[in-house]
Amino acid sequence: MSQPLDLITVGRVSVDLYAEQLNASFAQPQTFKKSIGGSPTNVAVAAAKLGHKSAVITKVGGDPLGGYVVEKLKELGVDTSLVGTDQTGMTPVVLAALDPPEDPQIIFYRGPNAPDTTLISTDLDAEQLASTKILWMSACALSTGSTATSAFAWLTARNRKAEVILDLDYRPSFWKDQATAGEAARKAIALSTVVVGNKIECETAIGISNPQAAADELLNLGVRLAIVKMGGEGVLLATKDSRVIVPPLKIDVVCGLGAGDAFGGALVHGLLTGMSLSEIGAFANGAGAYVAAKLMCADAMPDLTLLNSFLETTKDK
Repeated sequence: MSQPLDLITVGRVSVDLYAEQLNASFAQPQTFKKSIGGSPTNVAVAAAKLGHKSAVITKVGGDPLGGYVVEKLKELGVDTSLVGTDQTGMTPVVLAALDPPEDPQIIFYRGPNAPDTTLISTDLDAEQLASTKILWMSACALSTGSTATSAFAWLTARNRKAEVILDLDYRPSFWKDQATAGEAARKAIALSTVVVGNKIECETAIGISNPQAAADELLNLGVRLAIVKMGGEGVLLATKDSRVIVPPLKIDVVCGLGAGDAFGGALVHGLLTGMSLSEIGAFANGAGAYVAAKLMCADAMPDLTLLNSFLETTKDK
């Protein structure tokens, strides 16, 4: 087997079309820029740009957009060996209108059996699963099709080997209802070492929206690191022995969609390089702010030089 991967992310992939006009709704004239997306896909890109060997396990359709996704992933430095193709499927498309920029309108064009919902457990072999330094699971991957069954099988087989990161990543359109999403999240939390979510996602998963109380409950459930994003109040990082709150950076937001995924890639970097809790928080928070000030998500993920320069220029803001 080749050298183990630093990161494998699990979940959705899409072709994303970003409206270029700020504060313009879908009802208004717009032009769009094309890239790739899907939260776990973006996290893999973010980690790759920071110098790590990352892959996303997913599937694209047999259409020309599927080919575009694979080539774009290669261009952005992501290992595509785990990207399969469903020849009869259609690659999902996502439209984003920057109305408002900090919380864009999103429309998902996904068939009921989107290719990324059709993964089977043998798509990721046991050696790859055991050897990767970090397994990143998007909660949306737990929602539908054979991918959901396979994802739980991988989490179970990984057996909380550090690190297993669960991104609570709650998208209502992926679930029958909020209760079903919460049940799946709790099952996955019991198999994870790190959990990341915002206040709404914590409420969905564990019935608690208060950040400090949510962190307490996640730690009580056996997670070693709980991260609760608090919007304008910053981000809370908590372990059994320590917790820090990192305040938000003051930036002009262009598109808020990729900030959480940039945060995720930087979190991976922090864990792999042995950063302290406060260092991880500041570094990941900075990555999110950097990307929020850009139009695109995957294409805007910074490398170490860009991110360190950005952090230096914003450290007193």
